[in-house]
Amino acid sequence: MAKMQDVRKTIEGSLGNLTPTRAQEIAKGMLDRDAAKEQVSKTAADLMDWSQRNKNRLTSMIRNEVRAQLKQAGVATEEELNALRKRVRELERAAKRRPGARSPAAKKKTTAKKTTATRTGAAEA
Repeated sequence: MAKMQDVRKTIEGSLGNLTPTRAQEIAKGMLDRDAAKEQVSKTAADLMDWSQRNKNRLTSMIRNEVRAQLKQAGVATEEELNALRKRVRELERAAKRRPGARSPAAKKKTTAKKTTATRTGAAEA
């Protein structure tokens, strides 16, 4: 039964933030009581390394899954948004360089007034 608890502790250590002190405790529990101090220290260091690798793998798996879900939902990435912002700035600069160019808002206002005036004039005639 003691070995099963050791396995459980080791697995818990791989998923959480394993501290050096906790790694030492787990290593002592896994090894014989007569194990040399160096062996316990090496086993603890191996556990710390194993824990960190597993944490990195889990983080990577979660990150990739989130990216896949966002892509499937059609959410734009930061890179895509930055590309669009750049394109808009370029178009705005190009529009300002054209002589006599009006902003899209000004064009809409002018068009709207002409349409209303045309309709009113047509209705009176």
